[in-house]
Amino acid sequence: MKRAATILIVLLIVIQFIKPERNESNDNTYHISKKYEFPNDIAAITKAACDDCHSNKTVYPWYANVQPVAWWLSYHVNDGKKHFNLSEFTNRKIAVQHHKLEEMVEMVEEGEMPLKSYTFLGLHKEANLSPEQRNKLTAWAKQQMAVIKSNYPADSLVMKRG
Repeated sequence: MKRAATILIVLLIVIQFIKPERNESNDNTYHISKKYEFPNDIAAITKAACDDCHSNKTVYPWYANVQPVAWWLSYHVNDGKKHFNLSEFTNRKIAVQHHKLEEMVEMVEEGEMPLKSYTFLGLHKEANLSPEQRNKLTAWAKQQMAVIKSNYPADSLVMKRG
């Protein structure tokens, strides 16, 4: 038992030196604000509730320096960016942009975003969106979807399979 505990402690120490790459490029070349209206109130909401997992700039909490938590956070951020990345938004096809705004509305309206694990136990309490913030964010996304629909033919907004 003592030997197993020693091995576990040594392993925990060794893994502290294996750090994942951090999401800190802050490259906003294709940020949603480059093409769409992005007022300050929406920017403030997304900064507090979305950017850490859905942009190219994550502000890491202190516990992101502890393994294996840092690995889990890295996976979580990369997965979030894969699904919806505000910093890469305009680099996607217009049908994808429209669809991502639809998904944003759905996830925010249904309370699926921000994730409960992100705000659990008071962590990131600034990301807990009030009903007013949820309404403001979804109204903004719907407005951007209307702009897309008015500027592009309907067939260009159809998601292609494959």
